[in-house]
Amino acid sequence: MERIPILKMGKFLLVTIQVDLYDRLALALEEDLVMMVHKTGAKGVLIDISALSIVDSFMGKIIGNIAAMSSILDAETVVVGMQPAVAITLIELGLPLSGVYTALNVERGMALLEARMPEETGNDRDNDDE
Repeated sequence: MERIPILKMGKFLLVTIQVDLYDRLALALEEDLVMMVHKTGAKGVLIDISALSIVDSFMGKIIGNIAAMSSILDAETVVVGMQPAVAITLIELGLPLSGVYTALNVERGMALLEARMPEETGNDRDNDDE
């Protein structure tokens, strides 16, 4: 069975879906992504669906599941590249995609993930001078 590649980019995972997802492939992607979040300690998942012209209710549910499971593992989920027809379909199907952030493209999606990351204090001694 084919798999969707998952790329690690710093503290984030990037998935670019280039093929129409049938049910088994979508379930495999869900499992693979959640395992990679756990294995790598990723703080964000970016899913690029710009190549998809159709997202059905099952795929919408899978995206929602990925977001929910990633959130439990302390990672944010951003979906980018959504075609207008896909957005309309998701709304008409009544799929709110709770916990999923959206952005127009990969660049904006990465910026959104970066912005959602808590500030890291590299050295507590810097704060003692104030």
